[in-house]
Amino acid sequence: MDFNMKKLASDAGVFFTRAVQFTEEKLGQAERTELDAHFENLLARADSTKNWTEKILRQTEVLLQPNPSARVEEFLYEKLDRKVPSRVTNGELLAQYMIEAANDFGPGTPYGKTLIKVGETQRRLGGAERDFIHSSSINFLSPLRNFLEGDWRTISKERRILQNRRLDLDACKARLKKAKAAEAKAAAEHELRLAQSEFDRQAEVTRLLLEGISSTHVNHLRCLHEFAEAQATYYAQCYQYMLDLQKQLGRLPGTFVGNAESTSPPPVPTSPAAIAAAAAAGPAVPTIPVVPTVVGGPNSAPAVEALNPDDVKPPASGTRKARVLYDYDAADSSELSLFSDEMITVYSLPGMDPDWLIGERGNQKGKVPVTYLELLS
Repeated sequence: MDFNMKKLASDAGVFFTRAVQFTEEKLGQAERTELDAHFENLLARADSTKNWTEKILRQTEVLLQPNPSARVEEFLYEKLDRKVPSRVTNGELLAQYMIEAANDFGPGTPYGKTLIKVGETQRRLGGAERDFIHSSSINFLSPLRNFLEGDWRTISKERRILQNRRLDLDACKARLKKAKAAEAKAAAEHELRLAQSEFDRQAEVTRLLLEGISSTHVNHLRCLHEFAEAQATYYAQCYQYMLDLQKQLGRLPGTFVGNAESTSPPPVPTSPAAIAAAAAAGPAVPTIPVVPTVVGGPNSAPAVEALNPDDVKPPASGTRKARVLYDYDAADSSELSLFSDEMITVYSLPGMDPDWLIGERGNQKGKVPVTYLELLS
């Protein structure tokens, strides 16, 4: 008990001495041992690394999980060291509703068929999102958290110890200056040597930890590359899924997929050249030359689907130019494959599905989907 009381009194004395030294430094009444410029630069870089890592971590969490309630739930599970339960993505939930609606309306109806196709694509998009979130959490978020909760805590602890050693050193210097008697000076010099030794040892330990920030940057750089690669893969998958969906919708008979007269916005060009061309051309004129016809009359033409594209002739009312927005692979010999950014000649024929046109490229001819075109005046 006596030993504990002595230790408690000693610790209280040390704490009081440090408090006095710190206060006098703030008031400009005591000298302070300054660290060298290289050490100060290491400290500044470490603080900057910690601050920016926290911001990047928080914003990446928001990007991957916009729902704040879900983020809080995941945080609590992580702190309790329990596995986070699997959560349905928004895309997967939307897919479920669309497919259930299709079954209710009738999966054989045009609307039901389209709901099923779109729902299946939404499910694939949701699965891609889940894989992206999982990959990013492991390869990017976890290393950032490990730095903040591991290396940074160690650095902060050693920096606090270094601060205390510096206060002890400066307090010993102040006592040596105030000592008058030879015996008091000798005792103060002895304390100063011990304090200087402790300070130098702690400064070296802290310096090594701060220099390790360079290795942290290298590790975070590698993780950042993995995050960017995962994000690129995710968006590439989404783009391909939507292209596949657009092709599927274009082939569904009687399905409305939008055309130049639709109130919905047209598909966004995917290439810089197409975007620039679309901006320069302005709004497309939604009129297509159509040969007048009377259904059932003597001059009525059969449906285009029953014609051989090689036998189709341009109407007397004329043709139009169109710019191709996306690549398109012909489904059969009656269709014409398209290449992004190319120019083709298009026209319509009586009885033709409004979602399709006849396209010509040199000697090649075939049906092309309207949604893949930008009609020019």
